[in-house]
Amino acid sequence: MKENSENSRLEAVLQLLRENTTASISEIADQFHVSQMTIRRDVQKLAEAGQVIRIPGGARIERWHGMERSFLERLEKMSPAKRSIGRAAAALIQDGQSVVLDSGTTTLYVARELRARHNISVITFSLAALEELASAEEIRVELTGGVYRASSHDLIGRGVGDSLKSIYADYVLFGAAAVSFDRGVMVHDPDAQREMLQAGRQKVLLVDSSKIGIEATYRLCGIEECDLIVTDSMIPETDLARLRKLTQVRIAD
Repeated sequence: MKENSENSRLEAVLQLLRENTTASISEIADQFHVSQMTIRRDVQKLAEAGQVIRIPGGARIERWHGMERSFLERLEKMSPAKRSIGRAAAALIQDGQSVVLDSGTTTLYVARELRARHNISVITFSLAALEELASAEEIRVELTGGVYRASSHDLIGRGVGDSLKSIYADYVLFGAAAVSFDRGVMVHDPDAQREMLQAGRQKVLLVDSSKIGIEATYRLCGIEECDLIVTDSMIPETDLARLRKLTQVRIAD
């Protein structure tokens, strides 16, 4: 009974945001006559499901149009695997360290895991990651320059590359569309920021198992250029063995 009531409230909260685009925690709590803590938990669940975006003091829903919806759809695809990869990747970052965070759905799960951390610097060209971390008081977020791209809610162009050339962080956490054993780490995005790969000491590729052993349009780097690959437990043993001949691999729980 309690679960049905919670599910009904979650749907009602989502509908409220669809109608108003944004709302504060206090406004939603007053609307449904529950505590602000309850609404914070509701917003957290909706954010983890990729249905809303948390903002300082409240939540927001995107008015997705055309291609923009693809970002939300990609966020939902393989979400349990991406969530576990995000946790494992965030665990690499120690308090006091810095990380360059790629734009993409898997790295957005990293941003969510980093919210509760202390004294960490995040450099990113992902506005989705920026919004995720905006209310995390002990996380310093530096946004690169660039031109806004709605389809991925990020920045692209020379401004991004120029900003990254001056950065040398402890980690670079990046994603990919495919990992080909013949052609390397690949993407579909012609605007992929290759300067990112030189912007940190440790290059860590975050990729779910559905992307291993396939090809995409553009080559980003060689598999052996990655210091570590973090993937999920559904990776076939044969693929895992081939990857481990080229670099270190960590399986996310």
